[in-house]
Amino acid sequence: MKVTSSDIVISAVKPEQYPDVDLPEFALAGRSNVGKSSFINKMLNRKGLARISSKPGKTQTLNFFLINEILHFVDVPGYGYAKVSKTERAAWGRMIETYFTTREQLRAVVLIVDLRHPPTEDDVMMYNFLKHYEIPCIVIATKADKIPKGKWQKHLKVTRQTLNLEEGDHMVIFSSETGEGKDKAWALLESYM
Repeated sequence: MKVTSSDIVISAVKPEQYPDVDLPEFALAGRSNVGKSSFINKMLNRKGLARISSKPGKTQTLNFFLINEILHFVDVPGYGYAKVSKTERAAWGRMIETYFTTREQLRAVVLIVDLRHPPTEDDVMMYNFLKHYEIPCIVIATKADKIPKGKWQKHLKVTRQTLNLEEGDHMVIFSSETGEGKDKAWALLESYM
């Protein structure tokens, strides 16, 4: 997809704040500091649209990005960040669960994992949650530029096995540095629209 326009339209915490339009939505989930903002910026050819922070736990709302006036990316708070209070984490969890389980416009969740490391317990829990609710999932294995190309398949295999990826679930090797996987990711997203 050629992105000609992209803007953040709203940061929401409850359903009545979600955009009142019938456009396909793709939620971006992943642990804190896994590279969700970098993924968004690379996919949209925009530097700094999604704010990148070295401090985990920066995203605390559902951030809706309108793309080409035809779809939304929804950046959700990262999970697995220990320095946030249990109360805050529980509130984020409820907010995300409400969005995932009630939003009719949601077409798929893009689960972003770090290709360099096996998926965390939280990644596995998120994947299992999506499977339980039959929400389509596209796994983006990011930071591929940090691993020699010859080792990609080995790391993919570990990711597949750790998540216990089901047949038909898609996984894309991605790098926000080089653009590796960007076209493939867009093609998958378009297939769900």
